Amino acid sequence: MNDLPKTDPLTGKPLIQATPAATIIVAADQPDGPPRLLMVERSGKMAFAAGAVVFPGGRVDSGDYVLARRFLDRGPDSDIDEPLADMAGRIAAIRETIEEARYPVAMKTMPADEAIEAIRAEASGDSHFDAVVDGYGLELEPQSLTYFARWRPPFNEKRVFDTRFYIARATMPEAQAVVDDTENRTLFWATAQEVLDRAEREEIKIIFPTRRNLEKLAQCESYDALVAHVAVHPPELVTPFVEERGGEPHLCVPDGLGYPVTSEPIKAAMRG
Repeated sequence: MNDLPKTDPLTGKPLIQATPAATIIVAADQPDGPPRLLMVERSGKMAFAAGAVVFPGGRVDSGDYVLARRFLDRGPDSDIDEPLADMAGRIAAIRETIEEARYPVAMKTMPADEAIEAIRAEASGDSHFDAVVDGYGLELEPQSLTYFARWRPPFNEKRVFDTRFYIARATMPEAQAVVDDTENRTLFWATAQEVLDRAEREEIKIIFPTRRNLEKLAQCESYDALVAHVAVHPPELVTPFVEERGGEPHLCVPDGLGYPVTSEPIKAAMRG
């Protein structure tokens, strides 16, 4: 794990506090090729990653911590340590996938349409997911998600997130995913390599962390292979750094974390 620097390497200013966030990689196995992944294209009006194709996700809300404390049998005022932050991230990832794509994952039984719409209705502010879970008797299974990666950029952008990535097995036909039409303008399913190829043809935009994680995902031929990859390369906090390579500054990630590509010219990297 590389240590988080105290200052922005481009401006020298002290790093601002990052907002905890979670994103989810929904993988649908295919009989004749690698899994297809659920991707959303963000609205061009968003402050973060405007117009970029990303995995569904967003910030961790207060209701996510309420549920996380229940799963861990913690008191309401317990401190946020690593197990609690991870559990809250898992719950946020489940919630965000419903909010952004109307696609439930990691639940014992599929929620009724009324429950899904109630979750999506909370998306405009700090959600009270715990109240919806209680009101509709939803049974979450956050432990079924696989913790894949964690990224925290060292730059003072408009929005700075400390983001945990989780993998979920697809639970329903692809056609049942529906974009939210607020934060995002479209969604689609594609293999990791297909997304990378579309970005290379400049048909879509992808930010630096999404690109690096897609390259990592493209090495795996099935959902089980994705999970096995994590066993070999357990998630560590990835903090990109700037280093001169070939006479120009590159945005880089550490070696040894399972990423087949570890740098990109900073002038070409979309950071958020």
